[in-house]
Amino acid sequence: MVVLHEIYGINQHIINICLDLSKEQVDVFAPNMLQSETMFNYDQENLAYDNFFNYVGFDRAFNQINTLLFNLRKRYNRIFVVGFSVGATIAWLCSKEQNLCNAVIGFYGSRIRDYLEVNPSCPVLLFFPTQEVSFNVSNLVGLINTKDMVFAKQLNGQHGFANPSSPNYNKQSSYQAYQDMILFMNRQGGQA
Repeated sequence: MVVLHEIYGINQHIINICLDLSKEQVDVFAPNMLQSETMFNYDQENLAYDNFFNYVGFDRAFNQINTLLFNLRKRYNRIFVVGFSVGATIAWLCSKEQNLCNAVIGFYGSRIRDYLEVNPSCPVLLFFPTQEVSFNVSNLVGLINTKDMVFAKQLNGQHGFANPSSPNYNKQSSYQAYQDMILFMNRQGGQA
């Protein structure tokens, strides 16, 4: 399982996700896409956003994760990628690569809307909130659900609903998404 972080870096939320997933009898990797030890607090959202888009970006992060997945494929028969926010968008981009990963799970990957040309080559489960500031979530979910092997669903809340440290945390939606994720992994032949 490869866990892809938000613009904030590998913070306590990502560490906790990795610990929870490791209880499911899977090896877990959490690459640092920020290319530095810098981690941003939630009150530094604008700084974290600027850092990601000015110094990392989707192309560079995708290439980094693509290389990691290629190398992991030499050791693992099954690879799952789970991403949060920008990490979900990068996971979405990885889903188009043949034989790179077996399944993708994304949480509130709002920038997926910029990559609707992607046609996944593996099963994809996407969780979106009911509310986003910058676009109509229901329209995006409707478009994405027309693609083969993609299941997108909306859960109550806003961007960040699965992160207990976020002001937008929604305990019920977070729990539901985690249960759905484990069920999805099982259906895709995972060890969970």
